[in-house]
Order: sequence, then structure tokens, then C-alpha cells
Amino acid sequence: MQSAPATNRHASVAVVGVGYWGKNLVRNFYELGALSVLCDAQGAVEANCRKQYERVRFCRDFREVLADPSITAVALATPAVTHYEMAKAALEAGKDVLVEKPLAIDVTHGAALVELAQAKGRILMVGHILRYHPAILKLQELIAGGALGKINYLYSNRLNIGKIRTEENILWSFAPHDISVMLALLNEMPARVSCQGGAYLNRDVSDVTLSHFDFPSGVQAHIFVSWLHPVKEQRLVVVGSEKMAVFDDTSEHKLVLYPHKVEWKNRVPTAVKADGEVIVLDDREPLRAECQHFLDCVASRTPAVSDGAEGLRVLRVLDACQRALFDGPAPLEPADTARETPQLPYFAHESAYVDEGASVGDGTKIWHFSHVMKGARIGARCVIGQNVNVDGGAVTGNNVKIQNNVSVYTGTVIEDDVFLGPSCVLTNVTNPRSQVNRHSLYETTWLKRGCTIGANATIVCGVTIGRYAFVGAGSVITKNVPDFALVVGNSGRQVGWMSRHGHRLESPGEDGLMRCPESGYRYQESEPGVLRCLDLDEELPLPAELSTGTKSYRQLKEETAHERAAARS
Repeated sequence: MQSAPATNRHASVAVVGVGYWGKNLVRNFYELGALSVLCDAQGAVEANCRKQYERVRFCRDFREVLADPSITAVALATPAVTHYEMAKAALEAGKDVLVEKPLAIDVTHGAALVELAQAKGRILMVGHILRYHPAILKLQELIAGGALGKINYLYSNRLNIGKIRTEENILWSFAPHDISVMLALLNEMPARVSCQGGAYLNRDVSDVTLSHFDFPSGVQAHIFVSWLHPVKEQRLVVVGSEKMAVFDDTSEHKLVLYPHKVEWKNRVPTAVKADGEVIVLDDREPLRAECQHFLDCVASRTPAVSDGAEGLRVLRVLDACQRALFDGPAPLEPADTARETPQLPYFAHESAYVDEGASVGDGTKIWHFSHVMKGARIGARCVIGQNVNVDGGAVTGNNVKIQNNVSVYTGTVIEDDVFLGPSCVLTNVTNPRSQVNRHSLYETTWLKRGCTIGANATIVCGVTIGRYAFVGAGSVITKNVPDFALVVGNSGRQVGWMSRHGHRLESPGEDGLMRCPESGYRYQESEPGVLRCLDLDEELPLPAELSTGTKSYRQLKEETAHERAAARS
């Protein structure tokens, strides 16, 4: 029997299909405290599930899941041919849906699911698990940061012996993983595809395929998949002008960079090899990260990294490969705008300008009269307010909020979850002169994860604002700010500590600890001037149950005051 799960207040999940892959979803949602119901038509499955998860309800009829108002979300791990009808039924029943890849086996069905989810206000997410793999997330970061230089070519091999399917070919079974990753790394759709393959075990069911892609930027790529291969191989190679990256999911060192170069000697290109650099990665299970992300999206009502729109883009590429397999190479057909969402993974208001060559992540929103310049890099799920300018050398992480009338200049690095208040000022040269060109001398301003910059504050360039620090409105910051510090005034001075949830921490109790009134997390100075959270690593995301506020700042302040008064009496 499984050990008791954690609790999750924001979702009640039914996993439908408890087979080869579904059992992994069951384990993760159970351990995350969100699993309520298991659904599978097989009697043998029921007996095994009741033994492992004795407190979880089991049913054999999907209609029971749809009719149960206590179930808020459904995870589908059923054969691909069932995805459309089952996901459609779940969305119509008011459930949020995580559907395993592919989204559907027909482009028109995939487009219909995306439209339905939007109409119903439901979360629709596709299980493209590699989008949550620490190696792929790091590779995205390296490419966005220019570490590999100009991307020239990439390819992937996904090879194994079995599990052999008869209801879908190898292209639809294996290739969605790598297509989703390539589209994310390049942030563009291919302009032309070709595909070759062979059906050796079952007529008309390809066991081996090789797909080739030409992208508008000039990048080329191929994906080789097979379930008739003597050894297992899961490798992605990205070839850049400065470095090459190898992601090998079967290796101990999953991501390695190779700074190989090509030098011309006597007008002949010569390879100059260098030792590989092993990239240190977070030790997170990709599927656990995917399931947690789904729960977070359900709680926050924000689009998923691999939402329905992303699943539809992958489906369009799969469909083009399937047609090329029989009809030969062809351009990728443009999206049917009446039935599909636009190819852009982000929203930009009609008055906003996003220059060609800018990189904007999935789910980001760019509002009125804002300008994102060529070379700017903005992460996923950001909100760029009105009249914001993001310069070509600026780097912005994920889930960043930039309020109205802010200019983000070259040299500014903004990590994940940062908040920039209205009309705050960022600079990149300490001693600017119009007569003196200092474009090559920009100074780096680093806003670290989760920090807040108040309205009309000024951050003098060359400083670092620490993780979860809080700069008060109108402050002028001229020196580095520690993690969790509360800084106010001109020039800025530290007047206390702030919790990760944005509450000023009171003086330590007898145990030497400070506590956040909202989360209950404990904080302590590990050494003078250095604060740490004892209950959650600073680089980990907030649990879903703590990522949505339930009480206002004033409510919590009043409750804390009443508790102190009661304690004194």
C-alpha cells in the first residue's frame, strides 16, 4: 500500500487509463495529494489499484467521472484514437484536462478541443513530458542566453526495441516528444517537412521513420524514431556556431556542452575539439514536474507550458510528416485561422510591436503600445503592461510582471517571478553622456528570482537585487540588496526582512525564528545579514496550495495584531 499522500486543496483529479503510462500519472498525482478517482475498464487493474491505493475510489465507466461534480480535473492516459472524444466530453462536463500526447490524431479535432477549452474557460494541457525535463529547461535557457551562438542544426534519435503498437505508428508514438522540444527551442514552426519510413511488422503501420524539417530561420533538423532498434537511445544534439549541446536521457550526465570549433588553415576547415562541459541539473522527475505544473495551472487558471495551443502546433507538424510519408516532401500548410489558434505562442495587443528576432515565451501577454525589440528575450507566462519598452539585449525570465511605463534596457537580467512596479527606472550606464558613446560598456543590473521593485523606484545600474527582496516605492538603490531584504528611502537602506509571500517579518521569537503570517514558513538569519527560509528552498516553486492568496494584506495584518494582543493578555 502507498504511504499517505500530501494534501492539495486546489484539484481533485481522476486518472483515466491505468495502464503502461497511466500508472505513472497515478503515482504522481497520489503523492501530490490530488488523486481522487481511478478509472479503467479492466477488472485486473481494479484489483491491483485497490490494493495499492485503498483510499482512492475506483470506477470502470468514464461516464461516472464526467457526472461527478467533486472531480475538477481529468488526466487521460488512453489510446490516442480516444483522446478527442474523451477530452471533448471532459471539457463539456466542466473539467480541466491533461491529455497524454498526441492531443488528437486529426488536426481539425485538435483545433476543436482548443476552441472548446477556451469557450469553457478550462485548462487544456498536453503531456509533452520533455518540456518539463531539467535538461531541456536548461538547454532552453542556454540557447536564449546565446551560449551556443547561432543555432545551425539539430537532430534527435529516439530508438528502442518495443513497446510495439498496432493502433498508431512510430511517428505518432515517439516523435511528438522531440517535435515539441524542437519547436520550443527554436520558437518557430517548420516551413517544409519530408518524411520516409518503413512498415516491417504490420502493413501500413510504420516501425521506423526519419523526418526532416526546414525552418524559416534557416535552421534544419531531423528526427529519427524506431521501435526496431537493438539498443535504447534517447539523444538530442544541438549544433550552434559557438558550442554544441548533447542531451542524452540514458546517460548519467544528461546535458553536456562541447566548445568544439572549426578553424580555417590554408583555406581548409579543420575541427578543433575540446573537452565536454557537464551541466549540473536540478534533480527533479520530469513527470512529477509536469503533474505539479498541471495542478498549479488549475489553481492559478493560467495556461500551461504545454497547453492545447502547443499541442495543436505539434499535431500540425505530425500531420504534415504523415502526409509526407505517403505523398513526398511538401510545405507545411498554414493554419486555418478560422479553426486554429495563431502560431504565435504569446499574445500581443494590436497596438504593441514585437520586432522580428525577438524571443517571447509561451503564454506571455504584451499590452497596449509596448515595444519588444529585436534580440530581446522574454520568458513564458509574463505580463508586459502598457507603454513598456524591452531593449534588444535584455533578458527576462518566466512569470515576470512588468507594469506600465517601464523601460528595460540592455544589460538588465531579470530572473523568474520578478515584479516591476509602474514607472520604476532601470539604467545601464552610471555616467551617461550624449556626446560619449558607451554602447559597449553597459553595466549589468541583476534582478534575482522573486524580487519586487516598487512603483517609481530607481535602480542604479551595476547592482544586484537579491531573491525575494522588496524595494519600496520611490526608493533609490545604489548598492546590492540581500535576499529577502526590505529596502526603502533615498538612498535605499534596509529596514527589515520580507517573507517570500511579501510580508514584513517580525522580530525573532525565543527560538530565533521569524514566521510568515500567510504561509507559516519559518525564516532565520544563518549569519548576520543573511536570511534563509527553513521550509522551502529559495529556487523551488511555491506549492500549488500556497501560490494563490486567500486573504488580503490588511486582513492578515489585523489577524496577526489580534493574535499578539491575545498572547500578551
